[in-house]
Amino acid sequence: MFEFDQYLGFLAFLTILTIGFWLMIFLITFVVPYWIGGSLIERLNEIKEEKKAKRNA
Repeated sequence: MFEFDQYLGFLAFLTILTIGFWLMIFLITFVVPYWIGGSLIERLNEIKEEKKAKRNA
């Protein structure tokens, strides 16, 4: 069915495919929401500081 070189290539393909799949799952579920949430919190803090500076001025 497969020669040894083809078998190794198939295993390498499956390994890369699996790593890519789990990397996408990790990015979508943890990294992107963390990034968006952090940027929103930072922006809200900037708006709060701008309002405080306007009140004090």
